[in-house]
Amino acid sequence: MDLKYVQTTCPYCGTGCSLNLVVKDGKVVGTAPYHRSPVNEGKLCPKGTYAHEFINSPDRLTKPLIKKDGKFVEATWDEALKLIAEKFKSYKPDECACLASARVSNEDNYAMMKFARGVLKTKHIDHCARLCHASTVAGLANIFGSGAMTNSIGDIADSKCVFIIGSNTFECHPLIGRRVMQAKAKGAKFIYADPRLTPTGKQADLYLQFRSGTDVCLLNGMMQEIIRNGWENKDFIEKRCNGFDELKKEVMKEEYSLENVSSVTGVPVDKIKTAAEWFAKSGASAILYSMGITQHTTGVDNVKSCGNLQMLTGNLGRPGTGVNALRGQNNVQGACDMGCLPVVYTAYQKVIDEAAQKKFADAWKFPDGIAKGENGYEVTTLMNVLTEKPGEIKCLYIMGENPMISDPDLTHVEHALKTLDFLVVQDIFLNETAEFADVVLPAACYAEKDGTQTSTERRVQMWRKAQDPPGEAKGDWEIIASIAAAMGYGAQFPWKTSEEVFNEMASLTPSYAGMTYERLNRPEALHWPCPTKEHPGTPILHSEKFGMPDGKGLMTAIPFKWPVEVPDEEYPYVLTTGRSIWQWHTGTMTRRSVDLEREEPTGWIEINTGDAQKLGIKDKELVKAKTRRGEITITARVTDNIKPGVMFIPFHYVECAANMLTINALDPIAKIPESKACAVRVEKIQEA
Repeated sequence: MDLKYVQTTCPYCGTGCSLNLVVKDGKVVGTAPYHRSPVNEGKLCPKGTYAHEFINSPDRLTKPLIKKDGKFVEATWDEALKLIAEKFKSYKPDECACLASARVSNEDNYAMMKFARGVLKTKHIDHCARLCHASTVAGLANIFGSGAMTNSIGDIADSKCVFIIGSNTFECHPLIGRRVMQAKAKGAKFIYADPRLTPTGKQADLYLQFRSGTDVCLLNGMMQEIIRNGWENKDFIEKRCNGFDELKKEVMKEEYSLENVSSVTGVPVDKIKTAAEWFAKSGASAILYSMGITQHTTGVDNVKSCGNLQMLTGNLGRPGTGVNALRGQNNVQGACDMGCLPVVYTAYQKVIDEAAQKKFADAWKFPDGIAKGENGYEVTTLMNVLTEKPGEIKCLYIMGENPMISDPDLTHVEHALKTLDFLVVQDIFLNETAEFADVVLPAACYAEKDGTQTSTERRVQMWRKAQDPPGEAKGDWEIIASIAAAMGYGAQFPWKTSEEVFNEMASLTPSYAGMTYERLNRPEALHWPCPTKEHPGTPILHSEKFGMPDGKGLMTAIPFKWPVEVPDEEYPYVLTTGRSIWQWHTGTMTRRSVDLEREEPTGWIEINTGDAQKLGIKDKELVKAKTRRGEITITARVTDNIKPGVMFIPFHYVECAANMLTINALDPIAKIPESKACAVRVEKIQEA
């Protein structure tokens, strides 16, 4: 018997926990603690504990599949590559689009970005950050000059006041929640704002139960109270910020008086007052948020408001402070860093910048050039184009994404995918999206390849191969390179190892320029920016200046706006969505984990006890949830832990898919959907 441990990084949320994969006779059979990681110190959440169970699932894709007469048949790699190359060559650049992935490696994403812009020469490339944290990238880049979490996970434990808004941290990022509890144990105040009294909220010193979609109103009200009492950090504002007068003019309006804010948000006046005082006077206050902030038509506004609060109180650039966006997928940050967005190359170098375009064209040496220096379609916009302008986009190449569960208004998404002339899906399972594909390519999972991922705190960490992929499955960048070679671009994809891919990427990416596999091969790894081989990395951003041209942060006046769709007589309740501790995103991996699936085998709709009584609905009763987009049958979970007038559904379950109900309304800047607020009604199922 051959038994060994292989240290790697968890493939689930963006925390970046390290673990050991237990390998027996060449197959992964379990996980074991890795105690040297500064992130999780040997601890794991349930998903991490069972991160091995899907790896050798009998459902894994093992051979390429080609659809013939409406049914998939197994094919050789040569057959699949020949078909894909012929079809891809038949389309004009602007008729093609690519979706990269927040769950594959940096190397895989870089390869996809290079393939899109260099081989297909398309400007249309995006990934699911559009659905979760596009607001963070756009919002923080606008006010700080960098669209990323400002601080490290470890220094949350040094906070004197932790304010969590729009994040059920203890379920969605448990090992970050551990740092919050460490701060609290040292005397820190803990404020929690959410429509639901989640396990996170139950540990808070102060709970603000507010109406979904009223984030800006609440934050502006807190800022008015801070300014009115003279608690703002005048020295920080003067030396390091622009725009204070404009911000003050907005937040001091009567609209944001404590009484008016209380009326809009539903939070009692005394609680808003206490939250403002605790936060402003602690000396080191941190904001933590996730998709409860970002998934709104005002997502960018919400993010900027968090930044306003931190600039107003001087809580940036020091341990225990910061605006800390908690990424939902393991490599959301990395996929963005790799340029898998329609407006940038790697490290957010703008495609419309002629110097940046020349830099990449010169480095890549495609004989017929690269994509035009124009912004492309976001994935949410792309779905609208497919339905509203059929034929404009004819071909879509998807790697490691499942929009038939993850995107809003799934009826709309299905219609969009059916308009395509040619769809290629590259994944580890035949997921709901792959069912619509013309060709399906079998990929390796995280345990079957080397590479890197970048966590929510900008820490670049290693994956290490623990077993061979099943059957004929291959690594994602290897597949991409094979397609490129079949299309005549083999010379531009010469890589033999993931390290070679990384080195090429780093040479073009200033924030990663000082990183090598040798430097990353240690428990602490490195945080970007790391511009030189001698640089130690940067756990905390903005210590001395912001990334803006003049080095100053930009305070911004943000007026409150209601969600696009508010309750009315026909649909009288607010629907919001989120995660469960036992499942992950579209369920593709976790629902193939026996132990995780046993804990939470299907979805539910959370209904306030008083609302349930009015509707005549009992706990555990099957009900119909309806919106203007569709309806689902789902089990009611009656509880006092959710605000009256608000209902909640987790989005992991295809059989009662929350995104059948959610609205396709988008933030005008980030183009992120408003998954956290739409109008819904719930009905008893009448017996025949």
